[in-house]
Parts: sequence; C-alpha cells; structure tokens
Amino acid sequence: MRALWPLCLALGAAAAAAGGRPSAERSAVWGPGLRAAAALPARYFHVQAVDARGLRFTSSPGENAFQVKITAPDEQFTRVGVQVLDRKDGSFLVRYRMYASYKSLRIEVKTGDKHVAKSPYILKGPIYHENCDCPQEESSAWLEEMNCPQTIPQIQRDLANFPIVDPDKIAKEIPQRFGQRQSLCHYTIKDNEVYIKTYGEHVGFRIFMDAILLSLTRKVKMPDVEFFVNLGDWPLEKRKPPQNLHPIFSWCGSSESKDIVMPTYDLTDSVLETMGRVSLDMMSVQANTGPSWEDKNTTAFWRGRDSRKERLELVKLSRKYPEIIDAAFTNFFFFKHDESLYGPIVKHISFFDFFKYKYQINIDGTVAAYRLPYLLAGNSVVLKQDSIYYEHFYNELQPWKHYIPFKSDLSDLLEKLQWAKDHDEEAKNIAKSGQEFARNNLMGDHIFCYYFKLFQEYASLQVSEPKIRDGMEKVQQPDDDLFPCTCHRKKVQ
Repeated sequence: MRALWPLCLALGAAAAAAGGRPSAERSAVWGPGLRAAAALPARYFHVQAVDARGLRFTSSPGENAFQVKITAPDEQFTRVGVQVLDRKDGSFLVRYRMYASYKSLRIEVKTGDKHVAKSPYILKGPIYHENCDCPQEESSAWLEEMNCPQTIPQIQRDLANFPIVDPDKIAKEIPQRFGQRQSLCHYTIKDNEVYIKTYGEHVGFRIFMDAILLSLTRKVKMPDVEFFVNLGDWPLEKRKPPQNLHPIFSWCGSSESKDIVMPTYDLTDSVLETMGRVSLDMMSVQANTGPSWEDKNTTAFWRGRDSRKERLELVKLSRKYPEIIDAAFTNFFFFKHDESLYGPIVKHISFFDFFKYKYQINIDGTVAAYRLPYLLAGNSVVLKQDSIYYEHFYNELQPWKHYIPFKSDLSDLLEKLQWAKDHDEEAKNIAKSGQEFARNNLMGDHIFCYYFKLFQEYASLQVSEPKIRDGMEKVQQPDDDLFPCTCHRKKVQ
C-alpha cells in the first residue's frame, strides 16, 4: 500500500493552530500528476498545508489557500482543465485533464504570491493527453512510471485456480458452455490492437471494457492475450476443482465462484471519465464529504432500489426505528411495492448529500453494492453487510479497521449502530482508516495498474498463441480527437 504523503510530514503530524497560514516553504506537494510519463485520463497531485512551525493542518486553511496554474511554455494556448479540491483535512487534491499533448508543462503552486515547496514544477515531455495513441513499448518502464506494485494479492488468488490457460481450448469451450445463456465478450489483444466477438443479447456494457482496453493500449504495449469477460452481474464459474474450471473475467466475485475479478464497470468508467461526463468519481467525493464528523447527522443513512430481500428488511427496520435509521427506496423493480410496509418511493438525492450523515449502511444489491469505494472515500463510517460477494479490493479491507461489519440478515445492525454511538472516537478512526484505504488504493493510477498487472500475469499462463478468431471485429480507437498528437516513440510491433 503506497503512503499518501511523505513520511517526514507524517512523523511530525500535529494540528496547526486555528487561523494560521500555510507556509510556502514547509507545505508539501507530491503525486503522479507531477510525473510527465504517468499518463491518466485526469492527472492529479496532492498539496498538504503545513504552518511555519512545521505542523500540518488537520482542518481546511480555506478553499482558496492554494492557487494552481498550469501552462505549456512552448504553446500559445494551454488546453488544460484544472480543479483544486479542498479535502477539509488540511490537504488538497489538484486534478487536471489535458485536451492536447505538449512538449512540456509548467505547474505553479502558490499560496499568496509565494511558490509552494519546489514550485514551479517543470514536466519535460512530451506529455500526452488521454486520446493520444503513443504506447510505451517497455512494460517494465510503464509499470515503474506508474509506480505500480510488484504484486497484487487478489490477482494472485484469482489466477491460482488456473495454472495454465489454453486459448484454443477456451475459445471453443466457453462459448459452448455459457454463450447461449449469458452475455459475454471474447477479446483478443494482438500486436496492441483490440478485437472482440460478443455472445448473448445484452452486450451494451461492453462499452466499459472496450474503453479501458483502448485506453491501456494507447499508453503501454499490452501483452498478446485472449480472454472472456462476463457482462452480467453474477459471477459464472461455479465449478470446484478437480472439475475443469474456465477462466471468466467478471466485475464481481463471490466465495462460491472462481471468476477472475476486475475493478467494477462503475469504478472503471468513473476513472476514464473524471472531469468529463461523470460527476461521481473518487476525486470529486473527497471534496464533498459533508460537515465535519462532529456536525454530522447521527442517523444511519441508506438509499437505493429493492434489489435484495435484506434491503426490504432494512427499510422496514427504518420505519420501526426512524430516529436510528433513515432508509428508503428510490425505485421498485424486483419486488411488489407495498407502501404500508416500505413507505413511499422517495426522490434521488445527490450522493454527496449522503455524507451529511455519520453512519453509512452498505448492503448488497443483486451482487456487491458498487458504491462502497465512494462511501469509503468520504468521512462517514461505513457499516458493511457480511456478504459472499466482493469487488476487486474487498479482501484487503479489514473489519473494525476500515468498516464496521454486521450480519447478512441484519440481526445485529441496531447493536452495531449503538456500538458506534457509544464509541464515537473509535468509529471516527474507522472512518478515517477507510478513507485512507480508498485514497491509497482506489485512485485512477491504482485502477490502471490493476488492469495491466491482471492481463500481464494472465497472459503469462497461456500455453498457445492468442488468435484473432473467426467473427471477431477490431475495436477502433476514437477518431474524434480535435488535437491529434505526434508520438515520439517508434511504432509498436
């Protein structure tokens, strides 16, 4: 797990005096957005406010405490969108999205009229924007540029079920076994080009997988690899050894299946579209975490649709104990709506408004509830239902450290909420640990690292050459780029 801020600051951490001003010399600036080669759809870096005594701020010094300006010295215009996000804990997240590529960038971080830390930061390029198709040919160099971990435990666990992968064999057997009843994508990446064949009626969610694969191949030369992606909610591979297991990539795993998990389509899309068409992403949440812990509403909160029986029970519990739980349905689809039992359908509210409440209830939908990354990134404490389902990062979470667990049938939920109220400081620390986990493990660079490491390690298991099969079509890179780039690298072979 990568530390979010420099160790020297962490060791001397203490709250700065209220009303103090950040010191330009002592405040810290760091992060992947200061590395030219660490290309992301939206790049980011951190600023930590520190006072003249060397003590870090633990509350906001004011949302305008730091000013950031990004320019391309060699260009007449700089097409870069910049946002400075105040995380209200003394730190700021600066994100920027490039709409063209540049020979160099100058990043100025100031407080008042003084440069902060080592500002200005000069990124010597070329620095490529998201749509620039210029892959790094050496995967080891890309992994280093992105500061990816050497190993990812969940990938090791998932691939342990598949000591070898025979692309010729799975190309026949998986469509025969699943192709008629499920929605699947059969992908081949060959010479850094993406090819696809779909099975089933409901294949619209391929857009998310297409998008991340195209984005990866623009950034790094991918290994030749052939694999199947499950586009449905539920994991598919229910067989147990020594039966013949088929490698199926899914967005959700379970303790009853052997699917290979990836980051969810929701989290993947939010990374790709940060500062674009999505408004809910891992960075925007961090600047919209509601009131301070002490000022939050002490009612537990939940909103959602009726996609699981336990959700019905949660809403009934809320109606019985409205002073303890505020839970309501925003949509009914799976069960019959009985207003006498569940109350009226309520309007959707902004996800950011969830954080007006101190206690967030996370309960499964059809599978794992994909909102958990965003709930963790806030500054409320998460109460998470015990579940057979998991996302790619769940197994690294620790109950009572990153969240408060409650039983699958909700039988101890009221008890756990009472514990949280009786142990407010401990609950606050759990919320903080969950938030740190999200910041350190679920940002855009972490998601790209996970996908690449997964495909790289899976590719190494293949015992025959991946092929472009009959019926496959090439997935084209987007061609609507207003500002085409010139790639300085040799053509990938």
